[in-house]
Amino acid sequence: MTTSFTTAEIRAAVEVLASRPLIRLITEIDDNGAIAPRRLAATLPDLSTHHQRIAAETARTHGLVRTTPGTGLELTHRGQELADVYDVAARWSRRHTSPAAVCEFTHRVRHILGLLALQISGESAQDPARPSAASGTGTEPEPGADPAHVRVLLLQWLAENPQLTCSSTSEPLA
Repeated sequence: MTTSFTTAEIRAAVEVLASRPLIRLITEIDDNGAIAPRRLAATLPDLSTHHQRIAAETARTHGLVRTTPGTGLELTHRGQELADVYDVAARWSRRHTSPAAVCEFTHRVRHILGLLALQISGESAQDPARPSAASGTGTEPEPGADPAHVRVLLLQWLAENPQLTCSSTSEPLA
């Protein structure tokens, strides 16, 4: 599958996908199942009501979640695939201690998505937490330190969900 994206499309898509509230919503449902009606605030107490609402609206708009009577807010197939991308990104980040040995899941995912956006758009994506041979340390970058598998999954997901690269959000998700 050869789908090319412009730098602006990649940045817009990653801006949406890397929002902490959206990551929290998608991974919470993926890990613990549907969120019952009127339980969003209790399920995601670390997010403001505004961020909960925006994350749910964004997820609905992009077909990542749906509301099912009697069950509540649940992931669609598209949302489950995105949760898988998030999981792979976080595992890669943890394995390579990037951006740090200890940090929260959402920070790991946001960091890797940001690096990938730079790589995909053709900009330099050297992880500042990793020394390189060019930095004068005399060491080569760790083999397998390139998140190529995560990049492939992200590009595949974006190719299967082109509406995300063609749209923009009216409010930043923070």
